[in-house]
Amino acid sequence: MNLSILDISIIFGYLVLTILFGFWVSRRASKDMQAYFLGGNQIKWYLLGLSNASGMFDISGTMWTVTILFVYGLKSAWIPWLWPVWNQVFVMVFLALWLRRSGVLTGAQWITFRFGDKAGGRLSHIIVTVFAIISVFGFIAYFFEGIGKFAIIFFPWDLSADLGFMALTSAQSYALIIIAITTLYTIKGGMYSVVGTEVLQFVIMSISCAVVGFIAYTSVSQEQIAAAVPPGWDELFFGWEMGLDWTGYLDSVNQRIAEDGFGAIGLLLIAMIFKGIFASLAGPVPSYDMQRVLSTRTPAEAARMSGLTILVLYFPRYLMIAGFAVLALVYLTPEFEAMGADIDFETVLPLAIDRFVPSGFQGLLLAGLLAAFMGTFAAFINAAPAYLVNDLYKKYINPEAPQRTYIRYSYLASFALVAIGLIGGFFAQSINALTLWITSALYGGYAAANALKWVWWRFNGYGYFWGMIGGLLGATFIPPLFPDVVAIYLFPVIFAISVAGCLLGTFLTPAEPDEVLMHFYKKTNPWGFWAPIREKVLAADPGFEPNQDFKRDAFNVLVGIIWQMTLVVMPMYLLIKQSAELGVAFLIFLLTSWLLKKYWWDPLKD
Repeated sequence: MNLSILDISIIFGYLVLTILFGFWVSRRASKDMQAYFLGGNQIKWYLLGLSNASGMFDISGTMWTVTILFVYGLKSAWIPWLWPVWNQVFVMVFLALWLRRSGVLTGAQWITFRFGDKAGGRLSHIIVTVFAIISVFGFIAYFFEGIGKFAIIFFPWDLSADLGFMALTSAQSYALIIIAITTLYTIKGGMYSVVGTEVLQFVIMSISCAVVGFIAYTSVSQEQIAAAVPPGWDELFFGWEMGLDWTGYLDSVNQRIAEDGFGAIGLLLIAMIFKGIFASLAGPVPSYDMQRVLSTRTPAEAARMSGLTILVLYFPRYLMIAGFAVLALVYLTPEFEAMGADIDFETVLPLAIDRFVPSGFQGLLLAGLLAAFMGTFAAFINAAPAYLVNDLYKKYINPEAPQRTYIRYSYLASFALVAIGLIGGFFAQSINALTLWITSALYGGYAAANALKWVWWRFNGYGYFWGMIGGLLGATFIPPLFPDVVAIYLFPVIFAISVAGCLLGTFLTPAEPDEVLMHFYKKTNPWGFWAPIREKVLAADPGFEPNQDFKRDAFNVLVGIIWQMTLVVMPMYLLIKQSAELGVAFLIFLLTSWLLKKYWWDPLKD
């Protein structure tokens, strides 16, 4: 692809701007650990919300989502429930409040707040730190795979190199350069740099999404889409089977559906809901999303920040995703047919940009997509070192070191984590394989222990430790035993192993001390099975008001999931020009927005 001078200038101008901004805020960020990792809890909630949305607008995920929309049509709106995407709704409704009340720096430090600092608490603290680091390695490999595939289609220079001890493809060289730039500005500026650049990145991405949506809307007719897709592609709902047959349209898509294992979508949806409830109740994993919650000024602002993330993320992102998918369906199908069985569906997005976005806008769009990648990657690189420095080095090795020492070690930890994660990236097979492993297997091992920690008073540090160990071992060894089974179907097995570890660890060891549990319960005030502790807290403080909001929270979660889904399907209906369905989705969006305003936003308090 031949980019114009204007396009190249926009891209390089953006890269230079982000680096300069990181160095500009580095003095403020290096004040202490609180400033470096959480922005001193002084950043406005709406800026954190835009930053969080930008961090979730990653390029690898966007490429994957364009692919599944191309292949599965509107039914693809359900497939991201693999994560599940509606875990954000649980965070928005109640978990952000509970998490922010702790006042801690990291998710691992929160574990000490929950289980205390004796042997069980320390074991649980160490295992969640290990989990956080392993998940960062997986995501770095995921980003490395995605940005490399993306870059080689757009940038004209061949950067392949033989280093003697290893040979780099051009895609790997581009990925290394972009990751190095992102790591540099993130390390220098900490949370201030991440949030500042991500707000800029979100603005760029939103403009880019609007441009792509406009191009698709004015370039493709409803009749062209209907002629390019099989019956049922434009229908949101389904039976037990996906019911899509691409024979005569693009035969190789049938092979992709068989490989993905998404054909039995009814059973898949049941598995996703089962996993999703526990994974969502577990709360945000120890990464950038949790860090945004902990960075807010108050618990109510943490909840508002999480709600804003959902509101501003999905419509613009899916406007771009749907735009590229319909353009590719109508105009690139002959090109994909010529590829035969060798078609790489993960190149749908970059090929569509190459073919349909005009010069000038290409530079803006590519800068925006680079921004999406850099924002997500930067968020992980800012969050992960806190676990090594604050939760290992400071806690167990040198608790009295000066703040400057902790910041310096944070720099070193960032470099080390990126380097190790990149090694995994060289061995990654595909974005889809990494996505399914992270969402279905690795996070499957996280769900049980982290759901129980909120709602059951008797659950202790040993139970958490052995539950996490069981989950991580299951996630590591179970999937290779069943290589032909979609990872989501293995979740119940991994979950059962983790639950067994939780229960054995809990009942074979004593409960945590009353003072630890009472401190946690009174400060966090969760609902759940806390009766013995609640009675002790009320005896000590008769004025304490226990959380009685379970029914309201459950209602808000259900409404929030529907609300979030409308933000996904409205841009799809818009670009495939289904006016009646768009109108219904918009009315549901208005109704659910009103319900959330009345029963979630208005009652928020610190």
